[in-house]
Amino acid sequence: MPGTPFAVVHLDVPPVTSGLAVGSLVAGVAAILVSVLVFCFGATGASAGGVWAAGAFTVLGVLAGAGAVVAGLLARRQIRRPAAPPGVRFTGRGLAVAGISCGGAGLGLSLLGLALAVLLSLS
Repeated sequence: MPGTPFAVVHLDVPPVTSGLAVGSLVAGVAAILVSVLVFCFGATGASAGGVWAAGAFTVLGVLAGAGAVVAGLLARRQIRRPAAPPGVRFTGRGLAVAGISCGGAGLGLSLLGLALAVLLSLS
């Protein structure tokens, strides 16, 4: 209160980068890297059981991609939620969007790589 010896102080809390957004981006990049392995095993090892290896890595790529998408959506919700003045504000909207994009791309590429591996093994 101005003009009195008493005052209310609200400490300014700096914004914090959302851990969910960072985790989403890391899982999304991992999903893309795993999808590259799916393509490699599917294209080169079609005769030597490469389809089985591509299938195993596809499961990993789909799980990582789906996890990235879910974590990114939760991070966007966490960032969008308003906080009271003494509360912590979260940032990292761009990280969350990048994680959603990379996770979706990794998920799709993994499934596409598995389809390629199956087609090459049939011919």
